[in-house]
Amino acid sequence: MGDFNLALVIIAIIICVLVFIFNVYLLVNYQHPDDVNQAYFPKFVVVLGLSIAVISILMLPADVANRQACRHAIYNGACKLTLPMKDLWLAVYIADAILVFFVIPFAIFYYEGDQDKSVGKRITGALCWVITTAVVCALVLGILYGLVGKVDFTVRHLSSATTSFPSSWDFSSSQQCIGGAKQCSAYLASASSETTWSMRTTFPEYVVALSTIVGSVLFTIFGGVGIACLPLGLIFAFIRRPKAVITRSQYIKEAAELGKKARELKKAADALHQEERSGNKGRKWRKNVKAAEKELLLLEEDAKALEEMYPQGEKAETAWALTVLGYLGKLICGILGLIVSVAWIAHIVIYLMIKPPLSPFLNWVFIKLDDAWGLLGTAAFAFFCFYLLVAVVAGAMVLGLRLVFITIHPMKWGATLMNSFLFNVGLILLCSISVIQFCATAFAYYAQATAAEEIFGHTLESLRGIKYLYKYNVFQIAFVVLAGLTLVYYAAFGFRRKKNTGRFQLSS
Repeated sequence: MGDFNLALVIIAIIICVLVFIFNVYLLVNYQHPDDVNQAYFPKFVVVLGLSIAVISILMLPADVANRQACRHAIYNGACKLTLPMKDLWLAVYIADAILVFFVIPFAIFYYEGDQDKSVGKRITGALCWVITTAVVCALVLGILYGLVGKVDFTVRHLSSATTSFPSSWDFSSSQQCIGGAKQCSAYLASASSETTWSMRTTFPEYVVALSTIVGSVLFTIFGGVGIACLPLGLIFAFIRRPKAVITRSQYIKEAAELGKKARELKKAADALHQEERSGNKGRKWRKNVKAAEKELLLLEEDAKALEEMYPQGEKAETAWALTVLGYLGKLICGILGLIVSVAWIAHIVIYLMIKPPLSPFLNWVFIKLDDAWGLLGTAAFAFFCFYLLVAVVAGAMVLGLRLVFITIHPMKWGATLMNSFLFNVGLILLCSISVIQFCATAFAYYAQATAAEEIFGHTLESLRGIKYLYKYNVFQIAFVVLAGLTLVYYAAFGFRRKKNTGRFQLSS
């Protein structure tokens, strides 16, 4: 068993290094040219945040593997060879909360600060916002922990009479107890023997629990929409793909229209910049900025679509062939994603919403894959968790395009600004806690007797004041309902091509 844990430690170190290298690769290739060789602190925060998010997802399979080190022990506490997974969980999620509520907001405020100001003034302004946030969060956490920071466990007092020690042990399905009794005293206890056992939880666990609640709200909204729109968006992108190359005259006409819209947007952006310099940054100004950002994104998508329909240069035929293959790839990924999304929804209904569960479903699949080869179950589990995180980002993107009060932060290859990077990393970090809690609940049969089950199962679902959200499956029901509504939306409007937005005007 010692060799088992040594191998687990080595694998964990290798994976952490690979995750760090991969996140650096993503940053280098997604960053905007304007951020090259500058904004080093936001870049460090992005890499650190992504690494913690990915590692936190991989910790649940590691927790399951760590449990195997003591599979021959009578109970887990009798074995001292396991890694301190509970301490690792708390350390990761406390770091997660610090990044989400303090470090990332500071990096965003600093990055988006007025470039005309000195570095010292930008740091001071960002610190003022972060200190204010820290004081408010500390007061809220302290008050809530002092008032309702307890867990309520329902327990039953059991007692049993003594009996003579038997000379032989003869148990069967009809004789399950000694002394000739037909049922043990535990089964004969009255309903009045139930009582509530209250105890105060630790402060780190309480911070993780409240962070999970905040993340669960965002995860339910964005994840519920994203788990449907992610595969359907890819499939309908194939359906709405350009069927043939347009003529040169059509290209000139469309390019002239896009140029006209670009000039109008440039004029509106200059007006907004002038208002910002004059200090007029009220509610109307913020609304106009969000509208301009969404209009710019749509304009960029139109320009990209036009380039696809009329490839130019010496390799025009090759570019068109790659475009066709790209849409075929979207179709294949969309179909595979749809299968995963349907499997997730079916598992939520079968295993979580119906009591008692009809089937372990995906739990059984992971266990069988582990029996075939240990890494298969781990890889499948990690894939399903990562899929939920990708669905969250996709849902935030879709809702950001359609709802005015949600700021849009697109991720584009070679054109992603650091503020968009930081926003999406914060969203991923905040929702990763909820994804782990969601997966620990959804795959409780697969992840039984783990430290994650103790934190996210026993403590979180018994926490005073919020346990009813989990007792009545509020988040799971809302998740499935939003996924269904998104499916209906795509079934009704997904085949339609996007219409031109017309002349862009600022609200007066």
